[in-house]
Amino acid sequence: MGVIVVVNLIVSIAVIVILQLVGMFIFSWITPFKDLEELKKGNVAVGLAMGGKFLGTAILLGVASYTNHSIWYLMLWFAVGYACLLIAYWVFELATPGLTLSKELQNGNVAVGILLAAVYIGTGFAISSLII
Repeated sequence: MGVIVVVNLIVSIAVIVILQLVGMFIFSWITPFKDLEELKKGNVAVGLAMGGKFLGTAILLGVASYTNHSIWYLMLWFAVGYACLLIAYWVFELATPGLTLSKELQNGNVAVGILLAAVYIGTGFAISSLII
């Protein structure tokens, strides 16, 4: 019985880490600039936004893994929550006419970075409350 618990724990951790990395890769892929290059330049705004993305996805993964004992349900709820994070970005982009979020981030606008981090973290908390 103890071996099964350990194996389940290892598999769950591996799935969570992989989903977190996949989520960050997708966010990076849809960003019109190179996130890592901006980080290497010391772009604080991009770092803040990426941190918010990471925390938002981590919140979703944490709640999904806590409330579901099936890896498949964990992945399903993460996909639903992740889609909501993407939608939140696009809605926020549409709700701020005259302000192109990606350009502002690339230009180092820290206020936009903080605001986006809050949007991602807040959306992660709100959506995670719906995970069953």
